[in-house]
Amino acid sequence: MLIWSIVKIGFFLALAAALAWGASLIMETGGAVTIAFGGREISLTPISALVFLAVGVLAVLVLLKIAGLLVAIMRFVLGDNTAVSRYFDRNREKRGYDALGESIIALAAGDGRKAMSKATRAERYLERPELTQLINAQAAEMNGDRQKAQAHFKALLKDDRTRFVGVKGLLQQKLDAGDTETALKLAQKAFAINPSHDPTLTTLFSLQSEEKDWDGAKETLHARVKARALPKDVGQRRDAVLTLAAALQSDDDASTDSAYDAAIKANSIAPGLIPAAVLAARLKIGRGDKRRAGNILKKAWTQNPHPELAAAFAEIEPDETPAARLKRFGKFLKLSPNTTEAQLLEAELNLAAEDFPAARKALGDLAETDPTARSLSIMAAIERGTGADEAVVSGWLARALAAPRGDAWICSNCRHIHGAWDPVCENCAGFDTLAWERAPANADAQTMAAAMLPLLVTPKAETTQQDSAEVLDPSEEAPAEAEVEVEVEAVADPAPENSTEYSAEDSAENTDTPADRETQPAQ
Repeated sequence: MLIWSIVKIGFFLALAAALAWGASLIMETGGAVTIAFGGREISLTPISALVFLAVGVLAVLVLLKIAGLLVAIMRFVLGDNTAVSRYFDRNREKRGYDALGESIIALAAGDGRKAMSKATRAERYLERPELTQLINAQAAEMNGDRQKAQAHFKALLKDDRTRFVGVKGLLQQKLDAGDTETALKLAQKAFAINPSHDPTLTTLFSLQSEEKDWDGAKETLHARVKARALPKDVGQRRDAVLTLAAALQSDDDASTDSAYDAAIKANSIAPGLIPAAVLAARLKIGRGDKRRAGNILKKAWTQNPHPELAAAFAEIEPDETPAARLKRFGKFLKLSPNTTEAQLLEAELNLAAEDFPAARKALGDLAETDPTARSLSIMAAIERGTGADEAVVSGWLARALAAPRGDAWICSNCRHIHGAWDPVCENCAGFDTLAWERAPANADAQTMAAAMLPLLVTPKAETTQQDSAEVLDPSEEAPAEAEVEVEVEAVADPAPENSTEYSAEDSAENTDTPADRETQPAQ
């Protein structure tokens, strides 16, 4: 900056010196400037001629300005007010933008009344409703005047530039009012106007999944992936969940060709998705393709060991003896040998085969290191089978009653516990939020059915109530609602053959009473 200042000072000094030198040079120059006009001559010195020329140029410029002003006045008188009104327009525009700025500041500060007043003033000055309607709508909502806000949002629909904003505002109003049917239609319109707006896509997908519009939800999902608003791996899993949901919706018993194709596709997209693997395997079993059903279940078991997978694997040969079942499950168990689920499954299989020492060995120390209703119930059955004292058996059963319920389908958003898997949480309407996790210790007693022993039971029809009583004496003093007794008795009961669905109705039916829990599908 200092150097630049020195340069400017030097320049002006040089210019002044040049002008002074030029003036002195002209003054020293001899002769005169003669102007002849109308028979008269005017003689001027060189310096006087320069001054006269400068004054003449200035006079011409002033005359031109006066002439322009006179022309503008004449145009105004003749009806053309553009030249004069431009000044007033600029003044109005300035006042309008000042009012608009004040309304935005008031809106941000939470002063809805002032925001509306300033926005109305801005609209009067600017005559630009696309700039002020939105502020008026938001300010009206802030003041609790939903009707006025709705009127402003509807006014925005008239302009192509603001139509999307108007639809979005009306959509939010309907969502707040709980009118999901109208909200879904508005979300579809907003999607048609702006198919890459992620908040709109998210809202539309949520509404479609809540309304079980799986085809529409799949289209929205693909749009989100295309807009790079969702990672491809997440989109792929959700695509599988939507395909599975469509399969479950196709028919009540999921036996139609469309349901079959959808289930197989869902399993191919996400082999580790437990409900998809179970449904695909059961449909394969229903069509006599036991080998492929087994392969589907084994692949899913390798990724996520789960009781429902074991239940479906047991259904491949429903009439086999406990010993044959234990042998057939050998390779299945080796796919995930060091998991808790594999230990529990092997113990249950040995219990069904009445090999109590092997069951104790398979269970290991789970009853101590991971005491759940399921592991403690198995331990009680082992002690009963090996002829332990009734006090020992009762002790294990008492611990089982107060123990954590084990794993269950739990929503990762609201932590609501479900009796069976569902693509949408029944409590918070979250999509694909159910995960197989450890249920809290105070979970409702009905979730205990998810950890019972339904799949490892002997299919022998000749098993009688007396046989069950040999496992647990009903005269034993224990709470009448003790689900653990049912768990022990279930070892000798036949496995269910019709548990092929995953609907909310089935879940409710399977958890009503302790007697019903004997036939509930494994969770």
